[in-house]
Formats: sequence, structure tokens, C-alpha cells
Amino acid sequence: MQKGIKFRIYPNREQQNIIHQTLGCCRLIYNKGLAMRNEAYQNGNKVGYPQTSAMLTGLKKQDDFAFLKAVDSIALQQSLRDLDRGFVNFFQKRAGHPQFKSKHNRHQSYRTINQRGNIRIVGKYIKLPKLGYVKVRQSMEVCKINHVTIEHTPTGKYFAIVNVKFEPQPKMNQGGTIGIDVGIKEFYSDSNGNVVSNPKYLEQSMGKLIREQRKLSRKEKGSSNRNKQRVKVALVHEKITNQRNDFLQKQSTMLIRENQTICIEDLKVKNMMRNHKLAQHISSASWSKFFDMLLYKSVWYGKKVVKVPTMYPSSQTCSCCGYKNPLVKNLAIRKWECPECHMRHDRDTNASVNILSKGLQMQSA
Repeated sequence: MQKGIKFRIYPNREQQNIIHQTLGCCRLIYNKGLAMRNEAYQNGNKVGYPQTSAMLTGLKKQDDFAFLKAVDSIALQQSLRDLDRGFVNFFQKRAGHPQFKSKHNRHQSYRTINQRGNIRIVGKYIKLPKLGYVKVRQSMEVCKINHVTIEHTPTGKYFAIVNVKFEPQPKMNQGGTIGIDVGIKEFYSDSNGNVVSNPKYLEQSMGKLIREQRKLSRKEKGSSNRNKQRVKVALVHEKITNQRNDFLQKQSTMLIRENQTICIEDLKVKNMMRNHKLAQHISSASWSKFFDMLLYKSVWYGKKVVKVPTMYPSSQTCSCCGYKNPLVKNLAIRKWECPECHMRHDRDTNASVNILSKGLQMQSA
């Protein structure tokens, strides 16, 4: 199997210049390829990766674009492959139409492929095409490297995302099963009666974020002070992202280690975000990312994740007798008593038990 490992790198001034030059060239080639395909589409013609690749070869022969020869040629080709993949996703209705890239986007990256060992880690350095040996902070050992993505973040940091082959070792457990109901106040409640609170990292940092953003709005556009303040705002966002990712990774890994089958609700998060009163809280909770982590980790370690249909009334159904209470549709009701069996339920815990029962039923069907 394959996975990506993110290492921070520390390029010197010359290497930084080469990275930014490569980013600019990749953006240029991507935009020219996109313009070429758009124009061909308007004229009723079909243009794919072979035609855009030939366009790149022609540009390199022109004196005005001689600078393209100074950067990694594989990275330029990869930008055109990314464009082609973007159109495939668009035609298969998995994504929107590819958009032109802007140099004003502070989050930039390019990808290059390992060919004949031109990418490898040697001691405290990683060898990269055109860059040579770049100092790296390696957090774990890696085996065969497939490709590397060089990333420049809004805070001015540089990272290398290394795609490697690895053999996941099965994680043995007692074959437990669990149902999970996610929420906003509590991140999730499980069928065992456990409740994990939502850390709400965005809400905790909102005061500082507002202050830094207000300072940024007062700086003169184009000034060095505005750029310094922009970095401060980006650092707040970066810390929130790192805190959230750490929390999601630990919770998903714990669930995968302790259980063989995990039942979750197949939520349409994108549709739920249309509720403007809850959109910020739903986005901060990152349910989609949490579910994605559970899915790919279950594939790695031989576990099973079962998705229960969205319309299944898990919150309204009594987990003891099966009575459906229509009054529980109101989100304000957090605890209720079943009028049939008189069992008192916590809304989220009851939902998680029902999700587990429905998931196991679907699995055995």
C-alpha cells in the first residue's frame, strides 16, 4: 500500500529561489494547458494530455520561454497530468471545472517523481531534483519513495510530502463492534456509552484570530508591515489546523485499534453546511475528514467501516423496543422517554446504539 508522510524541510536561499521558480513555471504551464483545452472545447475540438504535453515541448524551444529548462521537467509534466485528472473528475461529476491558478494564492505546491533514485533521504538531508540536498526534519523512517510534493505554506514554511510504499501490520483486537453518532457539542457518542467532547479549537482561538485579522485590515496594502501581519494571521489558522488534525488522528487510530467493525452515519455534510447557523460549527468539527481517516485506516489494518443510510431515523427510534418518536425530530430535545417501554434515552447515545444495530444488520445481509 501507499501513504504520504509530511516532513518539514529547510532550503537555503538559493534552493528557495529554485522552489519558487518551479512553482511559477508549473502554474504557467497549468494555465496555458487549461486555456488551450478551453479554447479547443469552444471550437468543438478535443484536447487531452498528449496535446498539452506537445505544447510544453514547443514552448521550451522558444527563446521567450527558455527559463522553463532551468526547472524540474518532471514537475512541469505533472502539472499537466494534474490538469488532465481535473478534467476527468469534472466529466465524471466528482469536481467542478478546473480553474486558473493564481500567484496570489499563498498555498503553493508542485510534485515530482522518483526516477532512478534521484529522490532519496541521506542522513539529515533529502535529495531532490534541481535542488540537491535539502535539510529535512525526518519524523519516521521511509522505504521506497514513489514521488514527493514540495509545499510552500502561507506562513512561509516548506514541506516535503513523501509518498512511500509500506506494508501495514494487522492490529489485533477482541473483535469489538461500535456505533458512532457525531455531533457539535460532543464530537461523538458511541454505543458503549462513551462521550468524546468537541475541543472546538476554532472557537477557542476566535478571539485571537479576530484581533489579528483586525490589525491586518488596517495595514496598507502592499506594505511589508501588512505582509508581516498576514503571516501572523496565517500562523493562527495553521495552529488551529494542526490541533484539529492531531485530535482527529488520535481519535480515529484509537477506534481502529479497539474495534473490528465501526458503524457510522452516511452524513451529507455538504448539504448540512447550507444551514448558515451551524455551518461554522460543522466545518470546525471536520466530520468528513474524521470519516475519511476511519475509512483509509480500516483498509490499512483489515477493519470494517459500515455506513448507515442518511435517512435512517437513528435519533427518533427507541433502541430498546423500536418505537419511533416523531417529536425527537426537534434538535433541542437532548433527552427523552419512550412512551412504549418508558426507557429514558440520551439522544446521541441512543442514536449510536441504533447506528450499530443497523450497521450490523446491513453487514450480515
